[in-house]
Amino acid sequence: MPDETSASAPQAPAALTAAPGYQVRRLYQAYLAVWLREVDPVLTGPQFAVLQTVQAYPGRDQSSLASAVALDTSTMADVARRLERRRLITRRTAADDGRRKLLFLTEEGEKILTEAEHRTRALDELLLEPFGRAGRETALHLLTSLADHWAGLASGS
Repeated sequence: MPDETSASAPQAPAALTAAPGYQVRRLYQAYLAVWLREVDPVLTGPQFAVLQTVQAYPGRDQSSLASAVALDTSTMADVARRLERRRLITRRTAADDGRRKLLFLTEEGEKILTEAEHRTRALDELLLEPFGRAGRETALHLLTSLADHWAGLASGS
């Protein structure tokens, strides 16, 4: 039986560190912690993605934007409500369908997005730093391939 009073902290077992899913979770947890410190302690990654997408497609409906940012419709509705409460977006009811909500950035939303974009780009650089300049494109391609593959598995396609 191991000595429980040992000064060294336990390490993750090799079977765990060899599991890709464990490494993905570790990366995600660490990324979130650095995001809070370096980008914004209030604006979340999904909120940032929604702001960027609303900026790119102003006046588009909430449901179509949800798929663009890889959120399910109920999560998207929650994110949009939070952004609206912070006065970063406005949601307007579509004239042809009272159930559709059209999203627009506010001036404050534009300002917050611009400030966050600079910090997010710096975080992107930090994320890919271990790969060097030459390996960044390959690393991003691999991450995108994994994300696309798993998005397909999650949607059942």
